[in-house]
Amino acid sequence: MKRFLDVFTVVFFMPFWFLAACVVGFLILLIDGFPVFFIQDRVGKDGKIFKLLKFRTMKNGRGSDEDRLSVLGRILRAMSLDELPQLINVLKGDMSLVGPRPLLVEYLPRYSKEQMRCHEVRPGITGWAQVKGRNAISWKKKFEYDVWYVDNRNLFLDFKILLMTVFSVLRRDGISSSGCATMPEFTGREED
Repeated sequence: MKRFLDVFTVVFFMPFWFLAACVVGFLILLIDGFPVFFIQDRVGKDGKIFKLLKFRTMKNGRGSDEDRLSVLGRILRAMSLDELPQLINVLKGDMSLVGPRPLLVEYLPRYSKEQMRCHEVRPGITGWAQVKGRNAISWKKKFEYDVWYVDNRNLFLDFKILLMTVFSVLRRDGISSSGCATMPEFTGREED
């Protein structure tokens, strides 16, 4: 049922999000140039690696993420518009609308046994950790929220998270951790 609702919702709202994606893509091309998309390997359900799609928000070149984040990129992240291409990941079956956020492949060996449970479900565009603080909470708390979601997931909770996400985006809550473009690196240490 969850998979059916994911696909139905994405297809039903396609005229709106596809138009928005075209406008965002054109603005990135006009202001920041190629490439328009950022594609990165992420860990999905059952530890399967997939290609995550996002709009590019950083300038090409070297430097810290904070320095490379473009002006347009800051706006896109504040409004979560950089996540729009992930709706294609949902259609492909790599992701769900709601679930734990998919993390970098290099973090995989650093997970505890409990944290690995996040991969029991498809990763999501939004999730319980996202609406409970997004990037402003610690890694430890983020994993606790994600595992809680895995244990308590149901369609009503997904609907609640989607509604909470709308309000969170409008308030621009937890966009970044202090001193970072998004979050500091996950080291796997308990204090994270």
